[in-house]
Amino acid sequence: MNAQALIDQFLDAVWVEQGLSKNTLSAYSSDLRIYAKWLGDKPLLEADNGDLSRFLASRYQAGIGNRTSARILSSLRRFYAYFIRENSISIDPTALVESPYIGRSLPVSLSEQDVELLLNAPEVTNTLGFRDKTMLEMLYATGLRVSELVGLKFGQVSFRQGVVRIVGKGNKERLIPVGEVAMGWLEAYVGQARQTLMGERQCDFLFVTKRGDGMTRQAFWHIIKRHAYTAGISKELSPHTLRHAFATHLLNHGADLRVVQLLLGHADLSTTQIYTHIARERLKELHSKFHPRG
Repeated sequence: MNAQALIDQFLDAVWVEQGLSKNTLSAYSSDLRIYAKWLGDKPLLEADNGDLSRFLASRYQAGIGNRTSARILSSLRRFYAYFIRENSISIDPTALVESPYIGRSLPVSLSEQDVELLLNAPEVTNTLGFRDKTMLEMLYATGLRVSELVGLKFGQVSFRQGVVRIVGKGNKERLIPVGEVAMGWLEAYVGQARQTLMGERQCDFLFVTKRGDGMTRQAFWHIIKRHAYTAGISKELSPHTLRHAFATHLLNHGADLRVVQLLLGHADLSTTQIYTHIARERLKELHSKFHPRG
């Protein structure tokens, strides 16, 4: 079986078993194809520990950072673990390879004042601005991933109960309260701006473009950056900036860490705990700034 057929078999299996996202599957596919190409004529299932070590060393020399190297190694670990379970190989070539050390970087988060500036940046007197305002309010109110927000359909929103139903990573479902402010914007958007954007066209997605199509996460990312520029926010933002702000601000106001974990859809509490570090850094900053002995 050639390399691409093995990769496809692996991707089909992990998609069925674990319900991984398209982005994760795409990353696995890319990493494995690069490795297969580097191996040349040597079959993927015949590669050994030395091959893998030399491959990672070549990637490092090419300027690939530790975080990317760790992701590549993770992809290869899963690939070979699958074929060991399938009894296609008996030795895991990744077993003796240590993961590169990657420091735990804190995600960029906005202050509550910056969030207000960003939320107020869209011009709500026009249809597209009204849509953008609603999407930003929803993102901050729920902590959704951008891909989850742009993928929202009407059937996932209960306007009466004020919640959205999300099926996230690993096909895990969670119900997230929206809040009165964001729900008010959403109801107004559905009743006014969305109808104007759609005209006579039909689309299941809640948030649509001026052509009446569902929006992509890349398109909305550009929208966020444009409004951040308008708001005068100079921080380097990411598509998850409002998700990070959602979690950090909840903890700053006394929310329980496990509640935040459930709202974000994190499988492991340790993933959520990084936000406690952000909260502590904020407290240190305030103490240093305002305490007479700071």
